Amino acid sequence: MGEYSLINRRNFLKSAVIGSGGLLFLSSLPEKLLANTEKTTQITILHTNDVHSHIDPFPKNDPKYPNMGGAARRASLIEKIRSQEKNVLLLDAGDIFQGTPYFNKYGGELDFKLMSLMQYDVATIGNHDFDNGIEGLKNMLPHAHFPFVNCNYDFSQTILYNYILKYKLFEFEGLKIGVFGVGVELEGLVSKNLYGETKYIDPVLTVQQTATHLKKEEHCDLIICLSHLGYSYNENKISDIILAKNTKYIDAIIGGHTHTFLEKPTEIKNIEQKMTIINQVGWAGIFLGRIDFYLTNKKSDKYYRSSIA
Repeated sequence: MGEYSLINRRNFLKSAVIGSGGLLFLSSLPEKLLANTEKTTQITILHTNDVHSHIDPFPKNDPKYPNMGGAARRASLIEKIRSQEKNVLLLDAGDIFQGTPYFNKYGGELDFKLMSLMQYDVATIGNHDFDNGIEGLKNMLPHAHFPFVNCNYDFSQTILYNYILKYKLFEFEGLKIGVFGVGVELEGLVSKNLYGETKYIDPVLTVQQTATHLKKEEHCDLIICLSHLGYSYNENKISDIILAKNTKYIDAIIGGHTHTFLEKPTEIKNIEQKMTIINQVGWAGIFLGRIDFYLTNKKSDKYYRSSIA
């Protein structure tokens, strides 16, 4: 992964500017920022999705991912970036459980303990995180020293009531960041006996309500959605693409579920014709995603740069 800062900014790619008040892709820092006429704060978002209990790297003879991934490598990358940048958030978009014998033996305890050691800030829930039932998920939560967020699962009639937040707020240098989560429909995907009385609510409706609350009531300067809906589908099924087009106030959707690898974020114009970016970095912890946001003190424009490692 490359290192980015306000001093070393010469390797940025071609820009695509969509206008004042929106999100702008950085090619180079604008002259007003280079001249230090506006204070600029960098927020670094690191993210994973669909790690599926891949604690070890893939074997060296794997035909697709030789020696790639693994918790130790990821921890080392995260530690290095945190030593270089001041304002870092580490996020996960769900499906932490299921995929290797580590889950079969430890039921997610090892996954949560390792994520806690890496100091994840917040995660959302994927469908496979119900694979040991709602009781199995709840029993593992004490090992997760970070919150889970979801706005479209109603847990009020389950043992997870009051254990899952709708959103989480962070503050860096006077800037407020809101992170919330949204999940895929469980019926037909997960056995009813596993998710119990969890009720699925329309994602577009609940996401817009949550994003509006974060923008208007919490006065967030940056709003991030952790989504386990999936990037896109051939049929007209709710996805990150459809969600972005039909909502507003969301700056970035960090996705999961479809194991989609994006070399760079997809830029979507929302219902106000402002940009929402969507990113997803495959599966199994093979890659660590990174998005650097640059916000000015006037808060009229936001800039971003992305990379993977």
